Amino acid sequence: MALNFANNNSLSAITSKPSGLSGGTINLISTQTASSSANISFTSGIDSTYDEYVFKFYDIHPASQQHFQFNVSIDGGSNYNVAKTTTSFGAYHTEADDSTSLSYKTAHDLAQGTGYQILSVNGQVGADADMCFSGTLKLFSPSSTTFVKHFISSSNHVDGGPTSLNAFVAGYANTTSAVNAVNFQMASGNIDSGVIKLYGIS
Repeated sequence: MALNFANNNSLSAITSKPSGLSGGTINLISTQTASSSANISFTSGIDSTYDEYVFKFYDIHPASQQHFQFNVSIDGGSNYNVAKTTTSFGAYHTEADDSTSLSYKTAHDLAQGTGYQILSVNGQVGADADMCFSGTLKLFSPSSTTFVKHFISSSNHVDGGPTSLNAFVAGYANTTSAVNAVNFQMASGNIDSGVIKLYGIS
C-alpha cells in the first residue's frame, strides 16, 4: 500500500493535500425555523442531486413534553405514510446520578408501519425552558427507483427527569419509489422553537 504525505511538515504551510485523499462536501440546501409550528416539512431539495442527505436538528423545543418524530413522502408531501421497518436503542443518565440504562426500545420500532417514526426513542423531550432535542438524521439515495431508502439517526435530548437521553434509530422506507419530502413534528402539540437544516453530501 502506498503512503501519501503532505508536501510540508508544518500544517500552517501546507499548500496542497496528498493525492488520493478526498471526502464528501457538505452543502446547505435549506434552513427552517420553528415558531409554535405544528410541523416542519421539507418538500423541495430532496432529489437525485446527492446520494446522501443530512438533516441537523438544533435545540428543538416542544410546547409540551412530547416525542419528536418524522415521516417521509413519495408524492411531494401530499401524504406521509410510507411503510418503514426500523430498529432503535438508547441510553440515559439522570442528573441525580441515581439511574442509568442502555436498552433496545421495542415500543418504538416499526415493522412495515406507515406511521411516524419516533426519534426521541429513549423518552419524551422535556418542555422546561432549558430543555431541547438535538441530533442528525441521514437519508441515503432517496431518489433511487431500485432500492429501499435507508436512514440513520443519532440524537440527544433532555426530559423532565431531568435526564440526558441518547437515542439511536435506523431503518428503511420500504419503497422503490423516490422519496422526495420529509416531515418532522412532535407526537402531539407544536414545535415551540428550534432549527432544522437540510444538507446534501457530495
